[in-house]
Amino acid sequence: MDRVMRLAIGSVLVGLFVMALKLVAWQVTGSLALMSDALESLVNLATALAVIVALRVARRPADDNHPYGHHKAEFFSAVLEGVLIVLAALFILREAWGGFFAPRAMDAPILGMAISASAGAINGVWALLLIRGGRAHRSPALVADGKHLMTDVVSSVGVLIGVALAVLTGWWMLDPLMAVVVALNILWSGWGVIRGSLSGLMDEAVPDAEQATIRAVIAEVARDGVAIEMHDLRTRHAGPVTFIDFHLVVPGQTTVETAHALCDRIEAALHDALPDARVTIHVEPEHEAGDSGHMRLS
Repeated sequence: MDRVMRLAIGSVLVGLFVMALKLVAWQVTGSLALMSDALESLVNLATALAVIVALRVARRPADDNHPYGHHKAEFFSAVLEGVLIVLAALFILREAWGGFFAPRAMDAPILGMAISASAGAINGVWALLLIRGGRAHRSPALVADGKHLMTDVVSSVGVLIGVALAVLTGWWMLDPLMAVVVALNILWSGWGVIRGSLSGLMDEAVPDAEQATIRAVIAEVARDGVAIEMHDLRTRHAGPVTFIDFHLVVPGQTTVETAHALCDRIEAALHDALPDARVTIHVEPEHEAGDSGHMRLS
């Protein structure tokens, strides 16, 4: 079992423990905000399970029906997480609406806040581990799960502020009011997760910095070869894999063997820079040099 899958399974275990703590905090206080925070943890648990499913599907090797692999399964998981985040926010808004018309004093607020704060701290540490691990292993599902947990941390902080102010002032309306603020923040974060996943599903090009690296690698290797120009560079990402294809222009008299050797060197260099790259190079004679997105190599 690799580190990505261990992190995914760890999310389920952490989610169960944190949800249990938040349920205890709700039962101790009877706070509407703490109840919403506890119920949101059910979404965290559901999305953590969705990540495991997505990772198992994404790891399947390419087959006849999926010649490019199953990597995009992770994006579907991330979209699901974003949708669940939005649904959690809408649920909190609904509960807060009822709380405005029937505010109530809390029981044992200090104890409940201490338990909730502990749960939030655990979530915060685990969220950072997921985000860093997901980026290191280029797993959008883990990154999305980590960002989702981070919104839960923000929610918990907002809830604690609302509960503390309500206790200090005796204005119990602050409890549902803070829940509304937290729900709006969750809605914004959920949209961010959905948008990031949709970019992968829509085959959006890799970031500019990564494209610059690709161009620099091609230019560096091609200087020692016979290549004249590179054009029509196209990139996309699917899970940890970056797909790269471009046209490489060489002199018309270049032998197939020479052109093939140059392509092998370029592919090897790109794999060194981007270990999960899948490279396709179309070799053309010099009279086919392109006018769109061309980069002179010699």
